Amino acid sequence: MRWGSAALGGALALLSCASPARVGPQAPDPADPGGVWRAGPPLPAPVTNNAVAALETGNGVSVFSFLGLDRSRAWDGVTRAAYRWDVGDTAWQTLDPVPGPGRLAATAQSVGGRVYLLGGYTVAADGSERSVPDVNIFDPTTGSWSRGADIPVPADDAVSGVWRDSLIVLVSGWHDTANVRDVQVYDPARDRWTAGTPIPGVPVFGHTGAVVEDHVVYVDGTAVVPARPRFAIERSSWVGRLGAGGAPGPASAGLPIRWRRSEPHPGPPLYRAAGGEARGRALFVGGASNPYNYDGIGYDGVPAEPLRQVLAYDPVADRWSVLPPPPTATMDHRNAPVAGGRLFLVGGMRAGQVVSDEVWYAELGALLGGG
Repeated sequence: MRWGSAALGGALALLSCASPARVGPQAPDPADPGGVWRAGPPLPAPVTNNAVAALETGNGVSVFSFLGLDRSRAWDGVTRAAYRWDVGDTAWQTLDPVPGPGRLAATAQSVGGRVYLLGGYTVAADGSERSVPDVNIFDPTTGSWSRGADIPVPADDAVSGVWRDSLIVLVSGWHDTANVRDVQVYDPARDRWTAGTPIPGVPVFGHTGAVVEDHVVYVDGTAVVPARPRFAIERSSWVGRLGAGGAPGPASAGLPIRWRRSEPHPGPPLYRAAGGEARGRALFVGGASNPYNYDGIGYDGVPAEPLRQVLAYDPVADRWSVLPPPPTATMDHRNAPVAGGRLFLVGGMRAGQVVSDEVWYAELGALLGGG
């Protein structure tokens, strides 16, 4: 299990070369002279490691936050809370809690007007953790929850994305006692799971990525290593061609993926950054370079601190760019969803392991115009 940093101790063994300096200042800069980032209404309560999704309908854009950890950063602060912001409103709505146990490191995606909440892990009083197979489905029209087919290999801290508006792709992550190489593919229309081609690299948790058109992209994350403190950054960048460019097949057919290493990303290695996609690029927002337990304390005993940066990757050109950062450095994210021409960043941890209620969004035209 991913035990607390005090029990693990020791020095962090990086699997990569020395990291460059942190990008940008740590202090908030509300002025944002470039006019790229704007503040949304704060969450009803601070929350981190929450699963975030957004969707656009004929009625406008809605953003959702599910589960996560409250400001206590303690095992009993894991929450089932669910919130919704209809963009343009001045406040978030509190929804019925997510069914099942409160959990961390779940991921959420929207398909066909519904939001799918996948996986995560529970934390007990003794520090033990369990990966859960839950697929919870939220219908924004009725405000109701339903249950989908269980994840075959329950996973948390995984990368997810949607291919061709039809299939949810779940990449690697942690399963109870170890990372897995599995790529698991969910078909919401048939409520079925099938397998994709496993990742060829080191299995990781807390990596960051997205599905971008016919590619799935992910970077870094944390690997299990023989030396204490047992967990260390695995600096690597991967891109996979989904389905050899063809249309999605039946759920029973599986999803072939042609994997290759991609051009290394600039800046320090990333752990629990927010991943999203827009206009043919994967986007990576914030994160930390020192892997940590859910309390924000590194597995080496050193408190993790957030990065203030946005990276973009074009999988066709195999090219990285640096985009305007948000006003606040944050880490401990799951998703940075895109809807209605905007990228959203919700909650997370600020400097000093402060759990945040802040909401930021960027207009894609202004954001991508800077890269």
